[in-house]
Amino acid sequence: MKIVYIILGILIALFVASQIFFMSSQKNIEQYPFKVVKTYDNFEIRNYEATLFTAVKLATNEYDKASSKGFSVLAGYIFGGNEEEEKIAMTSPVAMTLDDTTTMMFMVPKKYTKENLPTPNDASIEFKEIPAKKMAAITFGGWADSEKIESYKKKLIAALEREGIKYSNNFLFLGYNAPFEVFNRKNEVIVELE
Repeated sequence: MKIVYIILGILIALFVASQIFFMSSQKNIEQYPFKVVKTYDNFEIRNYEATLFTAVKLATNEYDKASSKGFSVLAGYIFGGNEEEEKIAMTSPVAMTLDDTTTMMFMVPKKYTKENLPTPNDASIEFKEIPAKKMAAITFGGWADSEKIESYKKKLIAALEREGIKYSNNFLFLGYNAPFEVFNRKNEVIVELE
């Protein structure tokens, strides 16, 4: 029985250490730059800077399928799956369009331009320059799934309509945490304003 407690103690210590590592590594990750324009009770208006993304289009709008497939394609590229075998730093958040199909996007670190990015080995990866935009954002914690994302999309729409703020149909889901991170998970649904 003593051995079981020792093994259990070691596993708990390893789990806690890994979570501390994930949380501290998040602080050094480059993020999609924005400035908050106005804060409301449950959402905020932000101005996002023009930013370059790597992107892959997926033939599904189911969150679980799209996030798994898209992440594996884009992570393969930044972990050296390119002609130069160059590793590219991970950024945050991971963005996914909320439409009939899904496009998953990783923000490109600022040191790169479209011209000096390594050429992907996977032909389905494209580079997208997203212009500066005014967006509304609603934040939620925990693990994301299709139902939760749809629920927060509806909450954001209702809040915008209450305030008389006109919005487009250009919705994105943003996920900020590494897949194995358990604590302090942060997700957002954002929409471009008209």
